[in-house]
Amino acid sequence: MEKTKPVKKFHYVFIFIGVWTDQINYWVLTNSEVKNNKYLSHQHRGGVEYQIGITNKNITEFDCYKQNSSILCDYILNIVKSDLTLS
Repeated sequence: MEKTKPVKKFHYVFIFIGVWTDQINYWVLTNSEVKNNKYLSHQHRGGVEYQIGITNKNITEFDCYKQNSSILCDYILNIVKSDLTLS
């Protein structure tokens, strides 16, 4: 009987970092939150790269993803753990 390799499942978490002269902000989005974001668009290179256009007009729409740097790692691990239980 041939052994098959276990399937690796990846849990993508995107961390956006905004740096101003007086503050640093962190936004954490899951893979599905990025894929379904209304500001996601093709960038260049034949449409295989994407970007999320965040501007001063829409930045407040991303407030729900903002995280404190002191709990950033714990927050990301909780996202991955909850995704694992849904699998």
